[in-house]
Amino acid sequence: MLAHLLWTSSLLSSVWAQRLPGDHMTSCGVSTPISCTNTTTVSNLCCFEYPGGLLMQTQFWDTSPATGPEDSWTIHGLWPDKCNGSYDSNCDPSRAYKDIASILTNAGETDLLEYMNQYWLDISGDNSDLWVHEWAKHGTCLSTLRPSCLGRTESYGEDAVSYFRRVVSLFQNLPTYDWLSAAGITPSPHKTYTYEQLASAIQDAWGFLPALDCRSHRLNGVSYYHHLRGSVIDGQFVPIDAPSRGSCPSKGIIYSPKKTRHVLVDQSAGQH
Repeated sequence: MLAHLLWTSSLLSSVWAQRLPGDHMTSCGVSTPISCTNTTTVSNLCCFEYPGGLLMQTQFWDTSPATGPEDSWTIHGLWPDKCNGSYDSNCDPSRAYKDIASILTNAGETDLLEYMNQYWLDISGDNSDLWVHEWAKHGTCLSTLRPSCLGRTESYGEDAVSYFRRVVSLFQNLPTYDWLSAAGITPSPHKTYTYEQLASAIQDAWGFLPALDCRSHRLNGVSYYHHLRGSVIDGQFVPIDAPSRGSCPSKGIIYSPKKTRHVLVDQSAGQH
């Protein structure tokens, strides 16, 4: 419970969660139903995430080639799954922006862009391509970021700015490397861990179970599941236990150092 309270407090104080594009604040109240928990139909989809009310903040641990700092995981994205675990994708081709860096720069988000170039990295080196992909495939499916929800003063790409700002805010409050390290779990080319050891270390710090993904017994992904009260822009992400455990085996999991080189595998397989 303490970890959850600290996490919530940190999230609400995050600079990027507070600084909204165009000083836009939603009118969603605290009585707004939490996604995937409603018992009746909610008509205001600007304040209720639907149909993708099961939100996953996903992170990478890439070692071949290594991406990002050796002591930090990197951002994959924010995915709005349906409550049953299925998902829509590429929901609005008209908003599939190709110039994410320019959009952020024009919005005055140079600090955010700099952070993304350090922590939201593509394994092939084309960060912009990953950002374009994540926004088009997942961001455009968020009902609370539809242009009609942003008001008359909406500027070009404001919806995407809100998406990237909130994903970064979530990531900053989900420090996977630090949580594992605090439990004595650090990257090693030889030491192995059980799924329970890894998941429990994160649960002890965060308060909830994540989903862990592996490639050939090597840990390379984590997903943090949430429901949402209100809008992605300024709503409350409510942590929940992962509904599935991920692809890692029960034991023999290797948490490789980033400086260790392994055979490059297809990062996209099994992802969405």
